[in-house]
Formats: sequence, structure tokens, C-alpha cells
Amino acid sequence: MSLPNFSRHHPKSRRTTICLALAGIVAVTAAAWGLSGGNEAHANAPAAAQATPVDVASVVSRNLVDWQYFSGRLEAVDRVEIRPQVSGILTAVHFKDGAIVKKGDLLFTIDQRPYAAEVARAQAQASAAEARATYTASELARAERLLADNAIAKRDFEEKQNAARDGAASLQAAQAALRVAKLNLEYTQIVAPIGGRMSRAEITVGNLVTANGGPALSTVVSSDRIYAAFDVDEQSFLRYVNPARTAKGTALPVGLGLANEDGYPLEGQIHSVDNRLDTTSGTIRVRAVFDNADGRLVPGLYARIRLGGGQERQALLINEKAVGTDQDKRFVLVVGPDNKTEYREVHTGATQNGLLIVDRGLQAGERIVVNGLQRVRPGDAVSPNAAEMSGGAAKAAADGTAKQAG
Repeated sequence: MSLPNFSRHHPKSRRTTICLALAGIVAVTAAAWGLSGGNEAHANAPAAAQATPVDVASVVSRNLVDWQYFSGRLEAVDRVEIRPQVSGILTAVHFKDGAIVKKGDLLFTIDQRPYAAEVARAQAQASAAEARATYTASELARAERLLADNAIAKRDFEEKQNAARDGAASLQAAQAALRVAKLNLEYTQIVAPIGGRMSRAEITVGNLVTANGGPALSTVVSSDRIYAAFDVDEQSFLRYVNPARTAKGTALPVGLGLANEDGYPLEGQIHSVDNRLDTTSGTIRVRAVFDNADGRLVPGLYARIRLGGGQERQALLINEKAVGTDQDKRFVLVVGPDNKTEYREVHTGATQNGLLIVDRGLQAGERIVVNGLQRVRPGDAVSPNAAEMSGGAAKAAADGTAKQAG
């Protein structure tokens, strides 16, 4: 920019023009500085923090029983293999496969004719032995009278004594053989040793069955009661099972549910605890017994077991979705009165009805974030949306939708 030539003008006019030019330069500089400084200040101004919307629910306090959950199998209280005690041809099967029988019901019949003949022969031998024993006994009595009158030699008397003893022994042997023959005849009719449900007949009519090592004819299992066997871990055993086992009058509640059932509709009681802990698995075998009057529980079925931990106690419950992990710690975000989040380490227990038991770290009524945990950090401001602890965000959203529809 070239300055005007002031050599031809009056000196006063020259000074005035210079001052005006300098003033313009200063004004332009000030305007430029003010514009840049204002922009910088505006850029450096902190943005107002935006509260993050999250679902918040209050910690629930409830009286409950500490339930421990296990898996097991159903076992028969009594199970008997039906085996023949005498050999012979099977002539009849008196039950249908899978039938319910009572103790003493007839199951199988083995050909009785050989054993009936043996009974008749033994009966005849016993009768003959009884007659001989009666005769020798009467002869001994007569010899005793003659000996008292010195009318018989002592040697003859002793022979009468020996004959009487032999006759009595023969009678006892014949009677024993008769009892065995009758017992074998009785064994040809095989009856149910216990009441319960039969398996199928493994041997059919017309086949030869053999005693002493032959195959089982069938099996029968008791059905009015049934065991549920399951393995309890060492901590649960020490905390619940062992104290109840050693304390008289203390019974732990036990519930049972099948694979296709919801909940645990059947109630039973602990029947037995094994005498040693399996060091390989760190568990001990426990048996619970349940009534099975309708026979719908069958040995071998998968069983879901719920074992109670004694008396009811007050516990705090939260939604499992509200719990985060921080290395080896578990935590929740507590929402304070100022709607800011606070990191809180918690110690949790088992799950009860879909909620997680909190042993330490929270108090009843405190508000915690149940949905949106990944969007906020400790100390952040949040916009809480009230939700139910049992339903979480989904329940709150459903309620909101219903209200809008109404």
C-alpha cells in the first residue's frame, strides 16, 4: 500500500491525514484480534454434560430360604431280580410286561410234575421210616421191662437201643427229605418278593430254566417310594447338609422336578448321606426319598433337585443384568440422590426366582442401574427411568408402551 504524496499540501493537512491513516490501521488490527480471540474462547468453552438415560430399580429385600440346585437320577428303593430256585420247563407267565404287582402275586410257574412225584416218594419214605421208628421204640420199651426183671441179656438190650436210635435217625432224615421235596414243589410257583412294577419276562413259556446261576426271569422295582440320588459339593455339604445330619430333629426341605416340568412340585426329605467324600470330584452322594403313589416316577429318569438351606432369612435381591465384572470383582452402579452413579463392589450368592442374592455391598432400597451399564461410568450423570427389579428394562418398556396405547 503506497502512501499519498503530501509534498504539495500544507503541513497541517499532512499531519491530519497521517493520523487518520494510523487510526484506521489500529481499528482494523483491533477488530481482527477481537474476532480471533472470541472464536478461541468459544472453542475452549466446556460443553454442557448430557445425562445418559438408563433403567434404574431399587434393591429388593425379601424373606427366603437358601436353595441349592443339583442334578441327579431317580433310583428304586427296592429292586429284585426274579430267579428260579429249581430247574425245569417254564409252563406259565402270570403277568404282563410293566404291570404293577403286589407282594405274593404269582409270576411264573415251572413244571410241577417231577417235584410232585418227589414229594410223593419222600412222603412214602417218611411213612416207612416212621413205622420202623415206632416199632424199634416199642421193642426198646419192652426190652427195658425185661432187663428190669433180669429176663434179657444186657447185650440184647443194647442192640434194641441201637435199633431204636437208628430208627429215630432214619425218621428224621426222611422227614427232612420230605420238607425239601415240598419246598422244591413250592419253588415251582414263583411269586413277587416285593410289590412294585415288573419288567418284561426274559424267559418265555416252554423254555428250560435252571437254578443256581441261570439267567434272571425278570426284575421288579418298588414303586410307592423312590430315591433321587445327587452329588453335593463340599461347601454345600459343610454349610447345610452336615449340620442338619448331626442335629436331631432338623430336616432340610428337598424339592424335585422332572426334565419336562417347571419348578419343583414334589417335596421329599433326605434319606441318607454317603460315608465318604469323593476326593476326585469333591462331592458326596446324597439320597432323598419321595412318595410315588401314582408310579409316574421311574428309576433312571433325570431329576432336578432343590435343596433348602434351613430356616428362612432376609436377603437382598437384584437383577443379574445389573452386575458387571471388574477383573476378579463384581460390581454395580448405584444411583445417588443427585442422579450420579457410584461404583460399588458386591458379593453375590445363588439365584432365587430369577434374581441374584447379594450377600454384601448393598442396602435395601438403594437404586442401581439395571440396563445401560455399558453406557455410563462411575460419577456420570444419568437420567433414571424407573423399572422393576424382577422385570428389568423389558418390563419397564412394556409398561411404557401400554401407557402410551391407553
